[in-house]
Amino acid sequence: MNFFRGVMGGQAAGPQPSGAETIQKLCDRVASSTLLEDRRDAVRALKSLSKKYRMEVGTQAMDHLINILQTDRSDSEILGYALDTLYNIICNDEEEEQDENAQKQADDLGAQFTDKFIQDPEHITLLLTLLEEFDFHVRWPGVKLLTALLKNQGVQVQGIILVSPMGVSRLMDLLADSREVIRNDGLLLLQQLTKGNAAIQKIVAFENAFERLLDIITEEGSSDGGIVVEDCLLLLLNLLKNNSSNQNFFKEGSYIQRMKPWFEVGDDNAGWSAQKVTNLHLMLQLVRVMVSPVNSPGATASCQKSMYQCDLLQQLCTILMATGVPADILTETINTVSEVIRGSQVNQDYFASVNAPSNPPRPAIVVLLMSMVNERQPFVLRCAVLYCFQCFLYKNQKGQGEIVATLLPSTIDANSISAGQLLCGGLFSADSLSNWCAAVALAHALQDNLTQKEQLLRVQLATSLGKPPVSLLQQCTNILSQGSKVQTRVGLLMLLCTWISNCPIAVTHFLHNQENVPFLTAQISENLGEDERLVQGLCALLLGICIYYNDNSLENYTKEKLKQLIEKRIGKENFVEKLGFITKHELYSRAAQKPQPVFPSPEQMLFDHEFTKLVKELEGVITKAVHKSTEEEKKEEEVKKTLEQHDNIVTQYKELIREQDAQIQELKEQVASMTSQNEQMQTTVTQQLSQIQQHKDQYNILKLKLGKENQSQSSSQGDGSQMNGLQTEELSQLREEVEELRKQHSLLQTQLGDKDALINTLVCRCLCLFESVFRHWGMISGSQSFMKYIPELEALRNQVQSQSTEITQLKTERQDLLRKAEAGVKTNMKKREEFGINMPNELLKLIGFFEVKRLSESRAELEQQLASSTSTVAILQTEKTKLQTEVQESKKEQDDLLMLLADQDQKIHNLKQRLKDLGETVEDEDDLDARDQTDDDDEEDEDED
Repeated sequence: MNFFRGVMGGQAAGPQPSGAETIQKLCDRVASSTLLEDRRDAVRALKSLSKKYRMEVGTQAMDHLINILQTDRSDSEILGYALDTLYNIICNDEEEEQDENAQKQADDLGAQFTDKFIQDPEHITLLLTLLEEFDFHVRWPGVKLLTALLKNQGVQVQGIILVSPMGVSRLMDLLADSREVIRNDGLLLLQQLTKGNAAIQKIVAFENAFERLLDIITEEGSSDGGIVVEDCLLLLLNLLKNNSSNQNFFKEGSYIQRMKPWFEVGDDNAGWSAQKVTNLHLMLQLVRVMVSPVNSPGATASCQKSMYQCDLLQQLCTILMATGVPADILTETINTVSEVIRGSQVNQDYFASVNAPSNPPRPAIVVLLMSMVNERQPFVLRCAVLYCFQCFLYKNQKGQGEIVATLLPSTIDANSISAGQLLCGGLFSADSLSNWCAAVALAHALQDNLTQKEQLLRVQLATSLGKPPVSLLQQCTNILSQGSKVQTRVGLLMLLCTWISNCPIAVTHFLHNQENVPFLTAQISENLGEDERLVQGLCALLLGICIYYNDNSLENYTKEKLKQLIEKRIGKENFVEKLGFITKHELYSRAAQKPQPVFPSPEQMLFDHEFTKLVKELEGVITKAVHKSTEEEKKEEEVKKTLEQHDNIVTQYKELIREQDAQIQELKEQVASMTSQNEQMQTTVTQQLSQIQQHKDQYNILKLKLGKENQSQSSSQGDGSQMNGLQTEELSQLREEVEELRKQHSLLQTQLGDKDALINTLVCRCLCLFESVFRHWGMISGSQSFMKYIPELEALRNQVQSQSTEITQLKTERQDLLRKAEAGVKTNMKKREEFGINMPNELLKLIGFFEVKRLSESRAELEQQLASSTSTVAILQTEKTKLQTEVQESKKEQDDLLMLLADQDQKIHNLKQRLKDLGETVEDEDDLDARDQTDDDDEEDEDED
């Protein structure tokens, strides 16, 4: 303990050890002590010496301190001492003011120790693990140490944390710490972590950083908050700037809407604190990051739309027109509004409708232009107003037309100040900066708008009393030739180049003044100082535009004559060299970088961003146009004409194709509509058919029910009352049905007659055949065995005859019934005609009922007779088939019998011949037949006796 008393300032005898020796002894004690208390005391002593002896402690003790972090994880106190000691030797923040060399040495020392610490990536992983400890004495020093490491070697430490498992997530947990000191230092740590590393920025954003940061800003009071709000805004800027993925995530998460309350200001804006100004400035920068011109056009347009829909643009315009707002906040607000409306037609239209709270109200554009042409306003504010005006006119032909219209004679209002009047006033004022700003603003009103270039040629200016008015174009050239300041002439030359480019009419007006071309050639050909070289280059550009866009309408200043003039008085090579002075100017490249005009001083305000694009576009073509010969130009003109003709033909074909496409589309729509109509009609027809069938079925059911009721009821009055619903149409329908049945009956009767005749013919043929067959057999064999078929044949003949008689009777009865039915219908109709006028409706209905009843009964009887006739015909047809089958079988049997008889006759003949050969007397068949005939005659004589 005596050793520690000496270190900590206690009295000790003998010579005092040096700082390096003391640190060496402490390091040995840390490395060799077995007791935790001894090691803790030694580390505490190193911490107290680390600021004064930074080099020695860092060189000798760093490894021992890292070992403490690895081995003594259970003791938070020794861990805190070790982390504080490492922070002291690595951090470059010095409380005492030092000279520049001492500060540089301290920075180098911190970088050396940082390199030594991160040589092993496991040290950073160990530090991230310690940050999970909730103990304040461990977590807070760990946050400060990691922040210092990131400040000294940010890229290397970021790479280690990025590949460490859950490394970024552990750091994000610091924002949720309830202890404000750790949370606030965690914000500083995340600021250093997210600098320039898009991958870490994306991880932090997707760890719900936007939600947490916006919640902290709201809790701390938004723009009225303290340094914590500033830290949150700086972290948000790191996450969103130049990171399209995070910007899209911020927009899709509806976080733009949560920015609107930041810009709510009251009527009394006096006495803003410096912190509030800083916070609001960062908030405006955050809005600009989302709509920056360097972002992709689609993402910028989407954010602009969201800002308009959530009224954020309206809130910014309120600050713009408010009173008492600090100048730097007003300037940044103007720049923010500029980029929110740039290229967005909806936002530009809204901005055009904003009025300043004055009496009478004036448009915000007019109020801003008044500030721009006022030389007493701050330079940065005038630049911001110019940028706002440029963004208002960017891709806004409607706004360009409104600005130019305020200069035309027909729209000038003498009682109010317009934007055109302010621009003209600034263009011809004594202040060169006002001249330049007004010229550039007016050039933006003509940018890529041929119509407004031609309209501006109509503007006439009254120079002085008693003199005729001159055109605005002529007045610009007059001021240019008077030899004013360089800034004024540069502004006017940029305006003239923008005005006459791609406008042959404006070129003709410019060349019509006989003094313009000699002035330009004189300016270009002179050998002037360094300051005038830019003016010479712009004059060469203006003369080149007069050549390139010349339509040869003026004989004295055709393309060829202007080129000859250049060759004689200037020289082509000299002309091209002077033209190149523009792009070689040091301020040209600075203006070409971004649209916003940012200049360190008013004297350096020479180039406009859009004009640099025009120069880049025209420099090459003008150089070629000057070097081309007449023949080459003629060939090019011919090629252009040919191309124009081809383009016209292609355009005509395209229009024809479009018309045909439109016609085809129209026909397709008509076909589709007609198809749908057809389907609807088919559906309707089907429905109607089904309804008709349902009505028919209902009608048949009602008829059947009516017939049954008529048979069961005995009272005629009841029958008449039930037939009240029958009308003449039903009787007509019944007549038609009777007529149809009559036709069917006639047809069936004809068919039946044909069948009867066929049956009779077949029966007769069968009888004749059988008779001949049996007669033949009887004559041949003389046997009575085959006579048994004769009674069956006779019975069959009688049956056929009886059925024929029955059919004839049925036909007669059917005809009688039809005649009776017709007679009944005629009689009833006559009765109706005779008594229909005087009889009441009940009797008419009763008569109609009986007529219907009789017709129904007649119809039923006819249907029954028809059915019976049909069945009879079917029976006869069956019997006919049977008879034909029997005839065929009989023929077959007859043939077989004939064969047998032939064999028998042959045998009998052979036997008789043998008997004759044997001497027997054999009677022939003829003798037997004669004797039989004689016997028959004798029997007949006896019968007669």
